[in-house]
Amino acid sequence: MTAERDEILQAVSSAVLAVTRHLSVREVLQVIVRSARRLLDARYAALGVPDDDGSFAEFVAEGITDKQWEAIGPLPRQHGMLGAMLREGAPVRLADLRADPRFEYWPQAHPVMKDFLGVPITDGGEVLGIIFLANKRAGGFTEADQDLLQVFAAHAAMALANARLYERSRELAMLEERNRVARELHDAVTQKLFSLRLSAQAAGAMLKSEPDRAAAELERVQRLAGEALGELRAVIVELRPAELDRHGLAETLRKHVRMLDRLHPARVTYEADELPPLDSAAEVAVLRVAQEALHNALRHAEAARVTVRLSYEGGGLALTVEDDGTGFEQGASRGLGLISMKDRAESVGGRMTVSSAPGKGTTVRMEVCG
Repeated sequence: MTAERDEILQAVSSAVLAVTRHLSVREVLQVIVRSARRLLDARYAALGVPDDDGSFAEFVAEGITDKQWEAIGPLPRQHGMLGAMLREGAPVRLADLRADPRFEYWPQAHPVMKDFLGVPITDGGEVLGIIFLANKRAGGFTEADQDLLQVFAAHAAMALANARLYERSRELAMLEERNRVARELHDAVTQKLFSLRLSAQAAGAMLKSEPDRAAAELERVQRLAGEALGELRAVIVELRPAELDRHGLAETLRKHVRMLDRLHPARVTYEADELPPLDSAAEVAVLRVAQEALHNALRHAEAARVTVRLSYEGGGLALTVEDDGTGFEQGASRGLGLISMKDRAESVGGRMTVSSAPGKGTTVRMEVCG
């Protein structure tokens, strides 16, 4: 048993160290929960990370089938023993969960749980979540079991902390890149646009009285406009992901979808027609809109299936990202980046539409002329 324990803990440690490479903490949490259930010989195991709305941003469980989950219904709320553990931040070991005054109720289809062991997942005094086991197969949970579960909780805390650090570093990198581009635009393009505007005003003022000088100013306007366009294109090319140059839009998006399908529990599929060449800026815009729509479907919509399609329709390219998630009321963007996605589409002469309804999933569609 000692050899098996060491092997399992080694697997958990490896998973935690790999969290930044996987980009998603959910897989690592599943490894932790599965390992804890196996090592402590429990019938059920789960781990929950609370959100700010009284539910759980992440909730992974072992021992309950998909059919049982469907019968149980939505994710648990922060009530009863789960809520008490989040508030109190202390381990709980019980011979019968139902006899504890903090226990409230289960949904009708929820399996009956008796002996219970739960410990908080903490980082610097902050309760990040909880991990708990129920129904030990041989006897009740012991103090040694509690000590071992706290080891798993410490691994979960590292995984969550690493994920937070990765997300923050990614946001900082994006912010630095945005600031750099803004500086370049200000230093180069905006100065030319300002000169162009002055030359156009001067040409307009001299058009009747000094037509020759007006014509010279208009030539200057044309030259400045060409230079500004060239510098804008240079900035766009610099921002263009290297994968697009190496593989093209269709293959870059295929690789991205394949990676997400491996990392998330949802089934993510991809379909693509034979596509004509597309303007460089339009390719970048399509890729970014697809990535944002996929992020929303996988992180916010609780989708079980997501389909990405690239098709050639009416002489143009159409991107469709469709999910079967929770959906939302039309007009309520809920911070999903819909405005920035729409701006990206319109910046390359395209258009984006979103169809959604509560409980009916969401479809994001972007069209760009060829």
